[in-house]
Amino acid sequence: MAAALPVLCKAADCRFVMMRLTFNSQMVCYLPPLVSSEPDQLFRHSQLESVKAWIAHPANAAMPLHARIQRAIRQLIVNGALMPGKPLPASRALAVSLDVSRDTIEAAYSQLHAEGFIERRVGSGSFVAEMTDFSAGRRLSQRDALARNQAPNLSKRGNDMFRSGGVREQLIPRPFAPGLPETRSFPIQLWERLERQVLKETGTQALLHGNPQGTEPLRRAIADYVNLERGARATADRVLVLTSSQQALTLCANMLLDAGDSIFIEDPVYYGARRAFDAAGLIPVPVAVDWQGIVAEHILEDPFRAKAVFLTPSHQFPTGATLALDRRLALIEWASRHQAWIIEDDYDSEFRYTGKPTACVQGLDPHDRTIYIGTFTKSLFPGLRIGYIVLPPQLVKPMTTARTLLDGHTASLAQLTLARFMEGGHFGAHIRTMRNIYAERLEVLTRLVTTHLSEFIEPRVPIGGLQMPCLLTCEISERAAIDAARRVGVELLGLSPLHASGTGRAGFLMGFAAYTPAELESAVKKLKTAFQNIKVPVV
Repeated sequence: MAAALPVLCKAADCRFVMMRLTFNSQMVCYLPPLVSSEPDQLFRHSQLESVKAWIAHPANAAMPLHARIQRAIRQLIVNGALMPGKPLPASRALAVSLDVSRDTIEAAYSQLHAEGFIERRVGSGSFVAEMTDFSAGRRLSQRDALARNQAPNLSKRGNDMFRSGGVREQLIPRPFAPGLPETRSFPIQLWERLERQVLKETGTQALLHGNPQGTEPLRRAIADYVNLERGARATADRVLVLTSSQQALTLCANMLLDAGDSIFIEDPVYYGARRAFDAAGLIPVPVAVDWQGIVAEHILEDPFRAKAVFLTPSHQFPTGATLALDRRLALIEWASRHQAWIIEDDYDSEFRYTGKPTACVQGLDPHDRTIYIGTFTKSLFPGLRIGYIVLPPQLVKPMTTARTLLDGHTASLAQLTLARFMEGGHFGAHIRTMRNIYAERLEVLTRLVTTHLSEFIEPRVPIGGLQMPCLLTCEISERAAIDAARRVGVELLGLSPLHASGTGRAGFLMGFAAYTPAELESAVKKLKTAFQNIKVPVV
């Protein structure tokens, strides 16, 4: 008969309970396969949660699991959260806490040891290595963080680019982030089938470097589309395929104007354009926008002040106004007379819900002074990374050459797949489907805002586009409204920063295209609660 008495093991890295067994007068020690599920005895809770967050983050999903764990622990060491000499949890205990196999933890520890971040001592366990580079702990981490936010020894052009702030896109859509399309309705299986067809017919040719101007089938499809749907004057040899409309703006800013030159911009203006112009060292001259678009008379009163004008004439960003025909014609004549340029960003022109779409400015310009920019980011999906620019003949070669200095070319496989998608009529069908979906969602959002938020904001219902501007009508500041929304998981883009003159009314944009009616309703109710909690009563 055996008697058992638990005894705590004293070894430094032991996480087990020893059982002292007496069997037939013989004393033996038994280590049952039980491990502590509390590795935060060595990892603080925040550190353990940091490792879990690193493992679960979508940006790290492509890495093997052991590599994610290894990099998460390495980051804790580099940041000084795990100090030199600090013992690490035993592989069994950490495996239990992270719900992974022990082999996965062992692989992570082995890599950390090979890189010199940890020491493995037989019979004692694993410890953070004594590395002088990281011995300063958090002080070093804070100093590095401060240095990363500075811009030492940059060129003037580099400083301009850094100070512009760049353009950050929403990685994970959440209401009411603007400018995002609905991707859950995209015909992925159809797209995959077309992609397989391209690979079958072209073989490895589609995997090689491509024409920097873009594949001929896609340039032809784009020209046919903008001629038919937007009233443009385009041919395949005037189309330059790019990775985004932002790249097109950067090319225009650097190829058509010199640092120190002035450019007329809408006020308010699309933030991506403003930052591209700032980064190029241009001087933006804000021109007011009313319900008929940019007030062209202000440009005609001082025609020599700038060498170009930037327009979003179909759906002005962010007001949603459509540029009146007489103003379009006046700007075309101004550009011709003064050899200036019109940079036309035909922002989400496919999605108009009231009346018929207006022809683009480029199609009305007989003098070839208009540069037309388009993108498939809004009409299809952001990850496609295909935009385009329709150029006057004299700019095709210079712009194509300049483009090779940026990124060479756009991926040929994606271009050829998109060309088939357009040639087969699928693009037009998708646009019609999404136009109906977005029109319904705009109607739902308008009703929800009117019902639940009328004491706080006034909606300005647009005739098209993917977002609705709203003006604050209560005693809540724009900053306070945006911060309150973020605390409840709602994203708003403020209107004030979009006004270069600083004279605009406080408010924000509410993107609606990427969110279902149920998601819109839930977010509006959260917003109502958030605003009620901070509202200051009017005295």
